[in-house]
Amino acid sequence: MTRPDVNDRPVTLGLRISHQLFESGDARALREYLGVVAGSGVDRVCVGDHVSFHGGRGFDGLVQATAVAALCDVEVQTAVYLLPLRHPVPVARQVSSLAQLAGGGFVFGVGVGGEDPNEVRMCGVDPATRGRRMDEALPIVRRLVAGEQVSHHGEFFDLDDARILPVAARGVPVVVGGRSPAALRRAGRFGDGYLGVWVTPERMAGAIGEVQATAASVGRVDVAWRHGIQMWCGFGETAVQARRFVAAEMEALYRVPFERFERYTPVGEPADIAAAARTFVAAGCRDVNLIAVAASPAEALLCAAEVRRLLEEPAPA
Repeated sequence: MTRPDVNDRPVTLGLRISHQLFESGDARALREYLGVVAGSGVDRVCVGDHVSFHGGRGFDGLVQATAVAALCDVEVQTAVYLLPLRHPVPVARQVSSLAQLAGGGFVFGVGVGGEDPNEVRMCGVDPATRGRRMDEALPIVRRLVAGEQVSHHGEFFDLDDARILPVAARGVPVVVGGRSPAALRRAGRFGDGYLGVWVTPERMAGAIGEVQATAASVGRVDVAWRHGIQMWCGFGETAVQARRFVAAEMEALYRVPFERFERYTPVGEPADIAAAARTFVAAGCRDVNLIAVAASPAEALLCAAEVRRLLEEPAPA
């Protein structure tokens, strides 16, 4: 595997918060959990985003990110927010407000979604237009969050002298998720990094190269890249137990057999997950985000913290 050119950022580890903690409605439990996260060594807390997924499940990514930012000073990331389902101006306002609040910083991860086309349609969006809407909306959001005055007349959005103030003191990096060639082009044209999911390390290395080549072709030569991998994983006392935990969670969410994801989903002890993560670090990733499933959210956090510690050590010979 040929490692593409990357900057010298240290490797960081993020953890997506379990849906159980938000769906329980127990604010005290969430607060206590985030207090443990803050002292665990985990670098980043990630949240997902769905409006009404497979029959109604959902969790607004920017609302959840704001709640997390208010409760701890760890970096917060949406991974990923379904921008094509929203209008870019109110999204820019939310992102700007969140960035002002987030003491640990905010990373805006975006994607087009589409695993449930009905979710897209119920938002008044034709699923076939998701990519074009993203390509139009994302640069608008970026310019507004930077404080620019924006006039735009495109296929989906018409703006005259739109502006979002005040400008957050800390910038908002944008990472673009997806697996398609269009997603890679989008990351190169508009993003500060690519966030892979369900890809091999070899494919990840190639994708990073394609993203950076696209950026160079449009004159973006000074990007502080932060490429990352979003990795489902299972922790357990045995690999069989770990597989059972993560398979149940993924099948309930995506409603497809776990076998479709299995080759991309490491299971076992923290050392096993750290070994899998190192293959993506070698491919050029600097951000590793775990969607960790274990016997409980607390156990998943303990295991993720151990993965973080192991990633600081030299790789085994």
